[in-house]
Amino acid sequence: MIFRRCEEAFVGQPFTHRLRVRYSECDQQGVVFNGQYLFFYDVAITELFRERVGPYQEMVDGGHDLVVAEARIRFVEGARFDEELDIALPVEHLGTTSMIIRPEFRVGERLIADGEVRHVFVDPATLRKTPMPDRVRAALG
Repeated sequence: MIFRRCEEAFVGQPFTHRLRVRYSECDQQGVVFNGQYLFFYDVAITELFRERVGPYQEMVDGGHDLVVAEARIRFVEGARFDEELDIALPVEHLGTTSMIIRPEFRVGERLIADGEVRHVFVDPATLRKTPMPDRVRAALG
């Protein structure tokens, strides 16, 4: 599913991953515990790389890894047990060594949460910043 706002505002077509909310991910109020959204994001970005870039480990073996430098999530309402949660990952910016993704979490048309995650590419051996690989830029741009 592609959301119109994402199509118009961001680089390329946003990748969307769907998952079903499990009971253990909910809190005492019966909604997804806020800390779970970054776990959900991590699952979705792994699937984004698998589909558009290739196996993540190949990138690491080639001397590039990706770390989160900054993350922000705005909560609008809670997703509940057994709902299907769509996580759209529009790429807002591709820099020299970093990229920004603005995730949107939706159940149907309901906006559950959104935010911004800034990633930095690093050398896995030294953890020093390194330029984004050309094949990643091509796949996400």
